[in-house]
Amino acid sequence: MKKTLLSSLMAVALLSSVGAQAQTLNIAFADPLSSIDPQLNNHAGDRSVDLHFWDLLVENNYNKLQPGLALSWKNIDPKTWEFKLRPNVKWQDGKPFSADDVIFSYQRARNVPGSVATFAGYLRTVESVTAKDPLTLVIKTTIPNPDLPLNLASVHIVSKHIGEKATTENYNSGAAMIGTGPYKWISYVPGEQVVMERNNDYWGTKQLWAKVNYRYINNAAARTAALLSGDVDVIDKVSVSDLSKLKQSPSVKVFPYNGLRVLLLQPTFHEGPNQYITDNNGKPLDKNPLLDPRVRKALSLAINRKAIIDRILQGAATEANQWMPAGTFGYNPDIKNIPNDVNQAKKLLADAGFPQGFKLTIHVPNDRYPQAPETMQAVAQFWTRIGVKTQVEVLPWASYSARANKNEFAVSVLAWGNGTGEASYALVNVLATVDAKKGLGASNWNHYSNPAIDKALTDSTEEFDPAKREAILRNAAKIVSDDAGIIPLYHYQNIWAAKKGLKVTPASSDRTTAMMVTQDKK
Repeated sequence: MKKTLLSSLMAVALLSSVGAQAQTLNIAFADPLSSIDPQLNNHAGDRSVDLHFWDLLVENNYNKLQPGLALSWKNIDPKTWEFKLRPNVKWQDGKPFSADDVIFSYQRARNVPGSVATFAGYLRTVESVTAKDPLTLVIKTTIPNPDLPLNLASVHIVSKHIGEKATTENYNSGAAMIGTGPYKWISYVPGEQVVMERNNDYWGTKQLWAKVNYRYINNAAARTAALLSGDVDVIDKVSVSDLSKLKQSPSVKVFPYNGLRVLLLQPTFHEGPNQYITDNNGKPLDKNPLLDPRVRKALSLAINRKAIIDRILQGAATEANQWMPAGTFGYNPDIKNIPNDVNQAKKLLADAGFPQGFKLTIHVPNDRYPQAPETMQAVAQFWTRIGVKTQVEVLPWASYSARANKNEFAVSVLAWGNGTGEASYALVNVLATVDAKKGLGASNWNHYSNPAIDKALTDSTEEFDPAKREAILRNAAKIVSDDAGIIPLYHYQNIWAAKKGLKVTPASSDRTTAMMVTQDKK
């Protein structure tokens, strides 16, 4: 009797513990938020938060398209798509979701005031969006675009009845935070946290967590300390310097995954003088030396990527010779790893007319990309060894992104997420000639422009044959590599850590959401 009673009490205690655990989830995240307006900026932190409140017409999970607010889609002809929308979906104020909401959302996303990383590129081929009936959407494109559903898997749907009267400030205040997603807004304190509660009327799978505290802790060591102390349940972007400590702790578990995000350098293509590029006496140069591909290749050859990965990343990354990682759609296996060749780098500099080198400054955010400031210090040393005397200036993301977007810097640093899992995503946003009206080059901070790349984007967009399309994308990677239009360094490994009893399974590259945290049944 006593043993039975004891067992029963233990079972009740365990169930109570599990129930309590499932009530509130505390996540500490690293990426800063510019806003909780889901259509303002295509930033990693913003995108992670948006997924809690807003849905997409099409979902891209595990690099596979899946139904979202659209149950199905098909080509009517090369330039016409029909989407059948999910019935009985309601906004969190009880009003029904319909095709009119999608039409409004795609109109708004093209031109949100104040955006520094627009979503318009995803809609660049959309000519018109009309409603055949409340649950049937017809989208016509300017050119054949086999990737339209994939493009739409990045643009969140907001309500017309709320959104047409709302500004970004209304979203940030909560007044316009009426979504169809799995969670409902409770509060948002910029620079601190977003608090949300489960949407019990959600059309999809009911969420495990009744409440989520989504806390911004930009310092990696502070995130680790918060997890080890039990202050939070999950942390993302685990610092490699904390890996050993976390793996040895009996109270937490580490979840590493190979990622899509590439850390790359963007040398400016600005034609005239730049205050951050000078001769060895500090006088601005009349002509930008970075316009010469020999100089860009010299800078790339000077970098010892393996040393950076081994010493700074402690092995939690892989060398990058192009923007896509191996095994992805559009990755070119014929491009070899970039050697560390100091002598060849010096020769290229001399051939370009800079035998004595010059001076420049790298700018990097201090609160966004893991190990990026430390990596840039190493890059500065490598460049200084070949005669390009380099210093590093570290800025907070808000200031950095605004200035980088204006092409103010000599060298910008970008950790590009490759969130669609294929190469054209970067072509649209990072490598296409900047054209705000077409939604191209939103993250092309160095204003790189190559007609061959623009043509590759057009050709790949229109090509329905997957093999032919991948060949176009692979050739584009070769063109950028030969031109050194960007200087890729490494692909991150995505690392989360959680307290024992929880499991983290990402649905897409490096987003961090409450939906990917479950109870570990092992």
